[in-house]
This record gives sequence, C-alpha cells and structure tokens, in this order.
Amino acid sequence: MAALTDFSFMYRWFKNCNLVGNLSEKYVFITGCDSGFGNLLAKQLVDRGMQVLAACFTEEGAQKLQQDTSYRLQTTLLDVTKSESIKAAAQWVRDKVGEQGLWALVNNAGVGLPSGPNEWLTKEDFVKVINVNLVGLIEVTLHMLPMVKRARGRVVNMSSSGGRVAVIGGGYCVSKFGVEAFSDSIRRELYYFGVKVCIIEPGNYRTAILGKENLESRMRKLWERLPQETRDSYGEDYFRIYTDKLKNIMQVAEPRVRDVINSMEHAIVSRSPRIRYNPGLDAKLLYIPLAKLPTPVTDFILSRYLPRPADSV
Repeated sequence: MAALTDFSFMYRWFKNCNLVGNLSEKYVFITGCDSGFGNLLAKQLVDRGMQVLAACFTEEGAQKLQQDTSYRLQTTLLDVTKSESIKAAAQWVRDKVGEQGLWALVNNAGVGLPSGPNEWLTKEDFVKVINVNLVGLIEVTLHMLPMVKRARGRVVNMSSSGGRVAVIGGGYCVSKFGVEAFSDSIRRELYYFGVKVCIIEPGNYRTAILGKENLESRMRKLWERLPQETRDSYGEDYFRIYTDKLKNIMQVAEPRVRDVINSMEHAIVSRSPRIRYNPGLDAKLLYIPLAKLPTPVTDFILSRYLPRPADSV
C-alpha cells in the first residue's frame, strides 16, 4: 500500500512538473481581464515569460492592466455578447500570433447576476447571464479554434462547481452546465488534432462576478417587482431568510484565489493538463460529492437549505 501511495505521489509530481517547452514564445489569449481571475492570470503568465493577449471589457481596465505589467502583455477590448467585437478581437489575435498559432485560449469572462429563485426572474434575466457565460464563450471559441489547432494548443474554459450541481436559480448554473457540455463535446472532437480542452470548476470564491451592488438591495428589487400573488405564495419570511442565507454564502466565500489561478496556469503550461480542475475545499468536499450522489439524496440535502414558503404543502 505504501508503495502504491509513493508511486501515485511521484506520478502526480511528474505530471505537475512536466512543463511545455519554449513558453516564452507561446501566445495566450484570455477574456475577462478587467479584474478577478483573468486579471491575475494575465499577470502570472507575464511573470512566467509568456506572450499574453488580454481582452478587457472596458478601456479603463485595459489601461490599468497594461500599466501593471510588461511589454509581454498586450490588451484589446472585447464584449463577448457582440459578434462584431468577437470578430475584431479574433482578427487582432490572428495578426499577433501569425503562422505559429495560438497556444492557449482561456475563456474566463463571466457574470453571476441576476440570480435567485427562478420564479422571481424574467427571461431577460436568464439571457443576460447565458449570453456572456455560454453563448459568448462558444462564439469566441469558434473564432479562435483555427489558431489553436495550428499551434496544437489547448482551450481552458471557466466553469464552476455550479456547473456540476445547481445550487441557485437563474442563468448562472444553467450557463455553467452548458459550458461543461460544450467543453466535453469539443474535447472529444479536437483530440485527433492534438488540442486539449480543460475545465476549471472553482468552489465559492470572492470575486467581482457578484457585482458591487449591495446584495440585500438587489434581492429587494427582485422581490418588489413580483406580482402580489407570487409574493403572497412565498411570504415575507421566505424573502428574508433566503436573502440572509445568500449573504452568509458571500461572507464565507474564499478571498484567496491563488488555487484557481494556479489551476488555470497548470492547464496552460503542463504537458499533461487535467480535464477538470476543482480548486477550493468546498468544491472537493461538498459540491463534487453532491453532484455524484443519487439525485433524490442531493435534492434532499439541498432542499434543507431552502426556507419553507408560505404556501408550502
């Protein structure tokens, strides 16, 4: 048993340390670099000596990132919900990488709001999130794939533990389940081209994806726009308890995101990247086990967390 443990440790150590050569010559394109995971990853890859092409949503974010890094990083503006913006960014990347192609595409851009009980949301609320997290990711990937294939590189898609088990209503988990399915399908399709596809599934981390507005005021807006009949069916206590539980989840979110950034970096620089990365103890010990339990068991556990509505049976 000890020998097997030692062998397993050595195997994982070898895979983690077996890095791709000539990293300083390889280009990485990252979306969503204004803040959060994308911003930190761009800086970390520059420190490693790679050629980083960072896409930001705002001019302010692009300028700030450029000032904080070196000549190895170049920025462009990208709105992943607009086809023309994606086409322009793809042409910009094509001009930068030339014949060598794009070593890594990192689809990191994402939003988390609006979220809440599904019945409290509108179609537009769902579309707002899905257009960024899923449809935008797919369109960016389709435009970049010829360059990634040329380099025999890899695609790194930012999913979430919420892409394995739906823990909250709204477009976020819906979009992340879609990211998982899209990533699985293109991984199989691209295998014979020598392209690897990796999925990052972090647990609950504190980033700008939750927005800057006070959570309670956001939930109050959702609540007050509901028809009176719907509000009566849930009851004021449901709104209060649900909002308090969400606030608790945000308060316990892990502020140290280094494990996520290191997972993304490993997916880019390792010769043997993993298919899935699960940074965060909550991902490993809670969300992934919940996703693998029989559905009735998972339903029972998660339903215990939700408050009981006024019209419950």
